[in-house]
Amino acid sequence: MADAPWPDGLETPPSYWRLNARWLAPLAVFLSTAILTVLSFPPYAAPEFAYAFASPAIFWAFSRPPLKVFVWTLFAAQAVAWIVILCWLRHVTFFGLFLLGPFVGAWVGSWYLAVWWTMPRLHGRPAPVRMLAQLGLAGAWVLVEWTRTWLLSGFPWLPLAASQWQRTSILQIAAYTGAYGVSFVLIAMNVGFAAYAHRLLVEGERNFLKRRSPEFLLALFLLLACLSIQVQETINRRLFNESLGRIALVQPDIPQSAKWDPAEAPGIQRILERLTRTAGASRPDLILWPESAAPGAVKGDPEMQAWVASLAKETNVPLLIGANAFETDANGTRWYDAGFAVTPDGVQPSYYAKRHLVPFGEYVPLRPVLGWMSKFVPLPDDANPGRDAAPLLIRLPHGPTAFGVLICYEDIFPQLARDSVLSGSDVLAVLTNDAWYGEEGAAYQHAAHSVLRAVETRRPVLRSGNAGWSGWIDEFGGIRSTLQDDQGSVYLRGTGSVNVSRDRRWVGRKSFYVEHGDWFVLASAGLALLGFALLFRVPPTVPEPGAGLLR
Repeated sequence: MADAPWPDGLETPPSYWRLNARWLAPLAVFLSTAILTVLSFPPYAAPEFAYAFASPAIFWAFSRPPLKVFVWTLFAAQAVAWIVILCWLRHVTFFGLFLLGPFVGAWVGSWYLAVWWTMPRLHGRPAPVRMLAQLGLAGAWVLVEWTRTWLLSGFPWLPLAASQWQRTSILQIAAYTGAYGVSFVLIAMNVGFAAYAHRLLVEGERNFLKRRSPEFLLALFLLLACLSIQVQETINRRLFNESLGRIALVQPDIPQSAKWDPAEAPGIQRILERLTRTAGASRPDLILWPESAAPGAVKGDPEMQAWVASLAKETNVPLLIGANAFETDANGTRWYDAGFAVTPDGVQPSYYAKRHLVPFGEYVPLRPVLGWMSKFVPLPDDANPGRDAAPLLIRLPHGPTAFGVLICYEDIFPQLARDSVLSGSDVLAVLTNDAWYGEEGAAYQHAAHSVLRAVETRRPVLRSGNAGWSGWIDEFGGIRSTLQDDQGSVYLRGTGSVNVSRDRRWVGRKSFYVEHGDWFVLASAGLALLGFALLFRVPPTVPEPGAGLLR
C-alpha cells in the first residue's frame, strides 16, 4: 500500500469527485440548495421539492466540512434563493430587495449551523438518539420560523409550510399545531432522506435488512400521521356542508401610480361603481372590495361615506370594503387602514383598523432616527395601528355572520387570524392590495398564507385583492374558487360571484390551535434541547465509518 502511486494510499486512480471534492461539494450544495428552495415555493407548482431542499446540505454535514466553508456556502445559497423568491420587491425598491433577500436568507439559514453541529455526531449513536436528534433539528427550524413572526416587527413571509398550499393532505395537522407542524414534518423528511442516502452511499451497508434508516422511517411515520388526519376530516364531509351565501368579489386593478393621486379619485370611483353594479346584478348576498379601495376616507369624509352608502343602497347588497378612517380629537388627527361594513341603510359605525402595519410602507419605525426614510413611504404621515380584533357583523341569508377582517399582509401572521377567531369570527375576510409588486409571484405567495390560516382556524377565508389573487378557501385549505380571466390569469379587472359553503361541524367551534395557540413552539424547543443534549451524553456504540467522502 505504501508504494501505491495514488494519494491516500489508494491502489486505483481516485475518482474525479474525490480529487476535486473540496470545491465540487460546496458548489453542488450551493446550486442544489438554492434551486430546490426557490422551486419549493409558489408560483412554481413543485411543492414536493420542499421534502428534500435541505437534504444536500444535511448529507454534506455528515462529513464534517470546515465550518467556514459550510457557513459561506449555505449563506450564499440562501441569499440567492431569497433574492429570487422576493424578486417582485424590485417593483417597489431594488435597494430593499438586495437588503431583505440576504437578510431573510441568513435568518432562515442560521438553522444550518445546527445541522453542521448535529449530523457528524450521529455516527454510531443508537437509533433512539438519532431520531431524537432528527426531531431536535425539526424543532430548531420551528423556533427559527417562530422568531420571524415577531423579531424586528416580524416578517414571516413564506414559512416552509406555505410551500404546500395546494397539497391539503399534509396541511391538516396545522389545525392542531399551527403551520409550524407542517414545517416540522417537512424538515424531518429532509433529514430522513439525507440520513438514508448516507446509509447507502457512505456507510456502504449491503445487507438489505440493515439498509433501513431509522430517521427515514420516523419521517414516513410523521407524514402518515398527517395523511391520517386528512382522511378523518374528509369522511362524509359532504353531509355537513351548509350554504353561507353568494359572495361577489370585486378586483378593480387600480395602478399604484393612480391610487394615491387625488386627481385620479373620480376615475377610481367610476371603476368601482361599474364593477359593483355588475356584481350586484348577480344578486349576491355580499360584495367585497379590496384594501383601501375607496379613494378617500369613509370615516372622516362625509362625501365619501355618502358615496359608498349610496352604492349599497342602489344594489341593495351589503358591502365589506377597505378604506381609510380618520379620527380627530384634542390630540390631533389619526388615520387608519380600515375595513367597513356598509348596508343599504348606511355605513356601520364600528369598523376594523389594521393591527400590524407595514414598516416603511405605512410607517417609519424609529422615526427620530430613521425619519429621513420618509421619502420611501408613499403616504403623507404614519398610519396608526388598530388594537381590536372584533369582527364586523353582516346579515347573510342564514342570519348575522361575523367577518374577521385581515388587511394587507396581516394574513401572514398566524396570531392575528387566531385572535380574530377568538373574538368570534365565523369567516376570515382578507382585503389586500398586491398591485405594488407587478404580475409575478407575489400574489400567489401571499395567497398561500391564507390557505394556512384557513386550516389553522377552521374558518373559510374570502380574499379580495386590488390586483392579484382573489377567491374562496374552505376551512380545510381547499381552494374552491379563484377569480381569473379567460386566459387563466389572476391579474385582471373584474368581478365574480361564488356560492360559498361551510362545514357546520366547525360553526362556533374552535380548532385546537385556536384554543391553545403556539404550544407546539414550546414543544419544539423542548425537542431541540433534548435531541442536542443526548448527543453530548450518549457515546457512539460503533466506530465512525471511513472517511471524508465529501470533505
